[in-house]
Amino acid sequence: MVCLTPVVMIENEKINIPAHVAMIMDGNGRWAEQKGKARKFGHEEGMEAVRRVTMRASERGVKVLTLYAFSTENWKRPPQEVHFLMQLPIRFFDRFVPELQEKNVKVNMIGFEEKVPSSTKKAIQNAMDETKDNTGMILNFAFNYGSRAEIVKATQTICQKAIDGQINVKDIDEKAIETHLFTESITPYQDVDLLIRSSGEQRLSNFLLWQNAYSEFYFSDLLWPDFNGDVLDEALLSYKNRQRRYGAV
Repeated sequence: MVCLTPVVMIENEKINIPAHVAMIMDGNGRWAEQKGKARKFGHEEGMEAVRRVTMRASERGVKVLTLYAFSTENWKRPPQEVHFLMQLPIRFFDRFVPELQEKNVKVNMIGFEEKVPSSTKKAIQNAMDETKDNTGMILNFAFNYGSRAEIVKATQTICQKAIDGQINVKDIDEKAIETHLFTESITPYQDVDLLIRSSGEQRLSNFLLWQNAYSEFYFSDLLWPDFNGDVLDEALLSYKNRQRRYGAV
């Protein structure tokens, strides 16, 4: 399903805003190292970039902003860094939930709860509870998320349902799979319209593989802590000129 929000003005240009924007926030560590600081300072500044981009995306009329906050592969990082990353949601929501409330932003999370510290899960759940009645943009955090694991989990659930007679094998189609993915929680905006990645890297990194099947990509050389609303606008303007054919001519 292609879902577009109303046309808006950016720099005197009318453009259709992609309903679902997904972002791979890459480069926090490198940003800090370039400044001679520990990697945690990059993650700290990256949190401010999240706030800036979230506010601009909300203003522009994006329906869902999905941020790749912590991947299932990030557990391979040094324990001290992992511990710091697990604390960031606590600090972020403690600081910014009032502003999210003011902007009518609703918090959501996709990913695996296993291994995530209880204090981190509590902070995320509290933010979701406090914003559950908001009707504006969905700020969707992919936390302890990996797309291959997500697809495997969905496949296992569907197979078990088939064994239990809850579903006929012939009825397993794309829709059946979609309803068993984490992104079922953001229906009808499961499919990504625009994927943005910072830091100059050009790969998906196991992020929303199913949902990015027909998305447009935008890569920026800027490291994530340097991102702001103007950079997001540049990506939205780039999206304006894309022709999405979905396999047709």
